[in-house]
Amino acid sequence: MAISINERLKQFLQDLTTDPVEERVVEYVIREVHNGRSLMAAINDPYVRNRLSDEKRDELLQNSEVIEALEQEIQSAFRKPDIGYSS
Repeated sequence: MAISINERLKQFLQDLTTDPVEERVVEYVIREVHNGRSLMAAINDPYVRNRLSDEKRDELLQNSEVIEALEQEIQSAFRKPDIGYSS
């Protein structure tokens, strides 16, 4: 399916307007999730709260990179053996 010129231009302009602070916060949240922290704990961390408005923090839940990191952690949790399991 071909992407229209308008869609490409819109995406290009969105990429240009990405806030570097927001990018660092997304990287931080992803790193924290990969280190075993819950997504909500990472988003409610003072580092994140001090750098993003409530609206921007809510948008983190829609960020594809954050969602992908969370999905990877969920998949990883399912691959680990259940230590407390006894048969």
